[in-house]
Amino acid sequence: MGYRLSKIYTKTGDTGETGLADGRRVSKDHPRIEAIGELDHLNSQLGLLLADLAEQQSLWPGLTEIIEVLAPCQHRLFDLGGELAMPDYQALDEAEIERLEQAIDRWNDELGPLKNFILPGGSRLIAQAHVCRSLARNAERRCQTLNAEEPLRAAGMAYINRLSDLLFVAGRLIARRQHIDEVLWQAAQKPSTP
Repeated sequence: MGYRLSKIYTKTGDTGETGLADGRRVSKDHPRIEAIGELDHLNSQLGLLLADLAEQQSLWPGLTEIIEVLAPCQHRLFDLGGELAMPDYQALDEAEIERLEQAIDRWNDELGPLKNFILPGGSRLIAQAHVCRSLARNAERRCQTLNAEEPLRAAGMAYINRLSDLLFVAGRLIARRQHIDEVLWQAAQKPSTP
């Protein structure tokens, strides 16, 4: 991937623009930069989830499998950010999407059908998985906005969509493996009519 950062600040972004790997300068609120930023935000929160899972895996050994499935996702999110920063660069392929789908299917088989809407909560780990899920949806929306202007590769779009599904199921599986009841949504009582 070429050169590495040897100097952290360059002062070239002080006027509200940033450089892409192909040499183009774009505004820092360009849809491409917005999408890269959302992927970075998701990756940071996923790192927090993985750190929290690692701290808890000695108490809950069933969390180890979740770590093994989610840890590569940080690298693939970085790859996807690279694809956005360097439009000619391609890192993600169908095999990675299939890996996520296999994990979703395997975990869903263990969980059984979802019969109620659930809320983020029950434990810090469950809530953090849902924070990551919602950030994956944000990143997907930013990628869709960019895709409307500058078409993106289908593999990247499918990956971020599947990752949000994986994170939803991961939150549910964490609850199961921690032996914590999921927080079920309770509808508001209908207002009484006068």
